[in-house]
Amino acid sequence: MKKLYLIGNFKMNMNLSELRPYLKSYKKVAKRAANSTGICVPYVYLDYVSRALKGSRAIYGVQDMYYQDHGAYTGEISPSMLQDYDTKLVIIGHSERRAMFGDTDEIVNKKLTTALKYGFTPILCFGETLEEREAGKVTAVIKKQLTKALAGLTKADGGKIFFAYEPIWAIGTGVVPTTEQLSKVVKQIRSIITKILDTTDDEIKLLYGGSLKPSNAKQILAINGVNGGLIGGACLKMEDFKSIIYENVE
Repeated sequence: MKKLYLIGNFKMNMNLSELRPYLKSYKKVAKRAANSTGICVPYVYLDYVSRALKGSRAIYGVQDMYYQDHGAYTGEISPSMLQDYDTKLVIIGHSERRAMFGDTDEIVNKKLTTALKYGFTPILCFGETLEEREAGKVTAVIKKQLTKALAGLTKADGGKIFFAYEPIWAIGTGVVPTTEQLSKVVKQIRSIITKILDTTDDEIKLLYGGSLKPSNAKQILAINGVNGGLIGGACLKMEDFKSIIYENVE
């Protein structure tokens, strides 16, 4: 059985009354899981999550981070602030951040570089739109995103990153790539990363995100080259998330 990394992205969901029972169950699930698991929560709950998951096998983090340590950046959260809560994970470059909040490839690179500098484990998101896929630009788009995001990084950095392929057209739609489509693009992604960072294929941890749920998890996670998943909607329901966390694949 291959070890999987299964990370939930809460996005802008859950309040404290919902989070309390969730974390109580999640801590038990993580303790019994053979796979590694983590959650990325809204900033405002970091203190509560850090205390609730203390001593747990689960790790936790946030969904974004600014690349400056301090300054006149109203509304932003710095890496040193995150360190106060023993934060492990930081999602960088999610498609929603890119589309709604103006995160360019250059900004993604700055955030990624900063996350590594401060010892976080970044989850680097990338992927194509439906229009780009239909135009046959999948490889070109992914290569551009990764080349710019990884600029200036080293082979050693590559082993500290979770690479999260999230085809934008699959996020929240219930539609996922076929096994053939995903197998092909996973192979291409791993080849692109090894060339950019001059690293080896077995050092790359590649996650899939985009409508990953209990009904398709086994099929997707079993694909050669997929090391786990970044899970959105399905992570909000503990029974669904637990089902994915407990998944075993060859």
